[in-house]
Amino acid sequence: MNEVSHQHSVSGKNLGFAILLNVGITLAQAIGGIISGSIALLSDAAHNFSDVLSLIISYIANRLAKRGATEKQTFGFRRSEILAAFINSATLIIISVIILIEAIQRLVNPVPISANLVIYLAIAGILVNGISVLFIRNDSRENMNMKSVYLHLFGDMLTSVAVLLGGIAMKYLQWFWTDSVFSMAIAFYLLYMSWGIFRSSLRIIMQFTPDDIDIQKIVREIEEIGGVKNIHHVHVWQINEHDLMFEAHIDVSEDLKVSLFEKILDRIKEVLLQYDIDHYTIQPEYTVDDNKQIIH
Repeated sequence: MNEVSHQHSVSGKNLGFAILLNVGITLAQAIGGIISGSIALLSDAAHNFSDVLSLIISYIANRLAKRGATEKQTFGFRRSEILAAFINSATLIIISVIILIEAIQRLVNPVPISANLVIYLAIAGILVNGISVLFIRNDSRENMNMKSVYLHLFGDMLTSVAVLLGGIAMKYLQWFWTDSVFSMAIAFYLLYMSWGIFRSSLRIIMQFTPDDIDIQKIVREIEEIGGVKNIHHVHVWQINEHDLMFEAHIDVSEDLKVSLFEKILDRIKEVLLQYDIDHYTIQPEYTVDDNKQIIH
């Protein structure tokens, strides 16, 4: 039996606006970084470019996730948004490492930088990313894919703030080393912010048991149901961040009619719903001689 969960509907129009805004600021910052010589500005442009990619990936994933199930895709494309979240967070980690390496190299060999251009483009980056964040803030609260995009954009807004502060320090104090220091701080921040989503999306892709699910506790509660002798071959996994799946073999204490076993299923359903598991497959057994281990 399958209970349909209520999922948040993501606005494709908001994603489209954010994509257009970020394409513009990416081009501006890339050109400005080359002209000014600022590694921080180039880092911000690279991060913005990753924002564009993540927004496009998320837009496609969001469209795919709305497609219905077919005979060839019995779960539809519901996992597409998790895949998008994984790609986005992995990309952010890679970009952060590249920024960190470049910043260290520039710290060892500092160069003069055009501070005015850095300041102007940093302000533009703050405005563009701030507006983009507002577009998708509500969607990010209910959707891992959109949360990964939100962190991309919010992190980039903070990146632009750091670039602005560095530009001011370079302009008025001639502290050109701040360009590298702020870039390193940005890289560490992005690594910290992206790791949680990377780990969560990878666990779902690998079909690991969710962290908040205690299989042993579920087994004990089900085995307390009248007529249930044993539960084994248990699997719990997620299709996406909302839909939890459960399957198991149940040894019944006597040779029951289907109508009587359905009453046991109703009790099992009550147990599973306490853990937000809304899709389950139970295989009843009576005289089957198989391995009775819970995990097999």
